[in-house]
Amino acid sequence: MSDDHVYMTLAEGHEDDTRWAYGTGFEDPLHGVDTAVPDGVDAGELADLCVTLADDALVSAQRLAEWTTRAPELEEEVALANIGLDLLGQARLLYSRAGQVDGTGRGEDAYAYFRDAGEFRNVRLAEVPNGDFAFSIVRLLVFASWRLAHFERLTAHRDPVLAAIAAKGVKELAYHRQYAAEWVVRLGDGTEESHRRTRKALEQVAPYLGELFTAFDARDEVVAVLRQVTEAAGLPMPVYRPLPGSGRTGEHTEHLAPLLAELQGVARAHPEATW
Repeated sequence: MSDDHVYMTLAEGHEDDTRWAYGTGFEDPLHGVDTAVPDGVDAGELADLCVTLADDALVSAQRLAEWTTRAPELEEEVALANIGLDLLGQARLLYSRAGQVDGTGRGEDAYAYFRDAGEFRNVRLAEVPNGDFAFSIVRLLVFASWRLAHFERLTAHRDPVLAAIAAKGVKELAYHRQYAAEWVVRLGDGTEESHRRTRKALEQVAPYLGELFTAFDARDEVVAVLRQVTEAAGLPMPVYRPLPGSGRTGEHTEHLAPLLAELQGVARAHPEATW
């Protein structure tokens, strides 16, 4: 199977998204959307959902930002930075919605900068260090596939704000998945060294798959994408044995706290500062 065929197949259902620049559409996704919590929607549960989705995105964006000046090519540096900006944009909208409905009135900065690691609810796959380029790309493929499946279902959520955020995110995540799939095929079907590293990356990501499927059951969608891409790349499907614990309950790796210290350092050193 050619890599072009893989990308075309993965892009099915998103043909109208002709942008290259990763979600840089200029329409406000919440313009005209009623922000009142609909009858029958539990505000607390809605806020919790928004925060967990935002935490996933924020931590992933921070890891992607670490590739700035370090990516193997300038084009990939720009691409990874823009994907990170997409996720950061999703996090901002979701944190804002959480603050609207949880009764606290907190803004996005309060969630991002003034919570400790134990209060974050992101999946642990997002916080693991970048490793080499192959690991980051394989992680992006898994994360984007899983999040895309989640957001596609959330477009029908009863809360119109969350549904609008998800609809915007679907277009962005479809490209993230396509970009990662392209690179996994290139690396897996490339040199002996790139093949070895990509195979190792799949093995390293595999233990975190169980947590993703527990946090949100997108097993069929993610497995289908991984099977399609690994076959095209000449790579084996990862076999996973789930790790105990879950980031959703605040059980994180030792890597999250240092990541947050870097992310939050300026805001905590100068609280309430404005520029």
